[in-house]
Amino acid sequence: MADPLAQIVGLLRPGAPFSKCVTGSGPWRVRRTQSPNPYYVAVLKGSLRYRDHQGGEVVVNAGDFILIPSAQDFMMLSDVPSKNSDMVVDPVILPGGGYRVGSVDGPIDMRALVGYCIFQSDDAVLLSSLLPKLVVVRAQHRLAMLMELLGEEAVGDRPGREVVLQHLLEVLFIEALRTTAEPDSAPGLLRGLSDERLAVAIRRMHAKPGRGWTVAELARESALSRSGFHARFASAVGMAPMEYLTAWRLALAKDLLRRREASVGEIARQVGYRSASAFSVAFTRDVGVTPARYARETATALSGTAAAFEGAIA
Repeated sequence: MADPLAQIVGLLRPGAPFSKCVTGSGPWRVRRTQSPNPYYVAVLKGSLRYRDHQGGEVVVNAGDFILIPSAQDFMMLSDVPSKNSDMVVDPVILPGGGYRVGSVDGPIDMRALVGYCIFQSDDAVLLSSLLPKLVVVRAQHRLAMLMELLGEEAVGDRPGREVVLQHLLEVLFIEALRTTAEPDSAPGLLRGLSDERLAVAIRRMHAKPGRGWTVAELARESALSRSGFHARFASAVGMAPMEYLTAWRLALAKDLLRRREASVGEIARQVGYRSASAFSVAFTRDVGVTPARYARETATALSGTAAAFEGAIA
């Protein structure tokens, strides 16, 4: 049976072109506002604090990992009290690589691997819409091993570095996300998959996106009444079943169009539309351009993506 989480992460094709080791000493603050792309922090030594734009705060200790799916406005602070005057504008670049925040000469009391993730797919919004605002994983041994490997690759220059980084990051994403899949988590895909009955319907949709699913059929697959399934799905996932199915179909369609390995009509059938015209109308309404135009415009659009993130890591 299909694994929806693995499919979505694989579809997004994450990469980590900017991953840096940051050390801290004494009081410091770093604010980030410029990127909607996921940001991750793996604390290797000491502690730091994450604060969102609404003032919510989380302490992140050594061995912990946090993933911010939509990193638009947040702050990282030293574990010791800091003031606005301690805000770091330009971190010190160390001779051996990496960055220092806070006191340059003081003893190191925090070390972390931080980075922005970019996607070769433009469906990052799909990930952020299905995940909680903050993913926190506390001292998971398997994830710590992955982060150690990722850190070694990020600072090295060995052959095949980019390929290894991409695959390590895919595994890291899945490991971090499935660790947080709890019934009482925020609405999203993870919560839906933690519900045994809803998980059946979600996997069915992912396994056969081209099938003409109805709410009644999906409810039967989940052994629930139609109204009960609809309400339970919307509460857990944060969107109605057909809305989720449409989002998944269009995400698949975008990927197929980028590859340019099939005609618009063939893609329409693969993702569940009876005709190319019906698919074109739905695609244009959601994306803003026709499928054919999307395929043309995305052919070379990814070439400059990484350049937009230069200097983004602190």
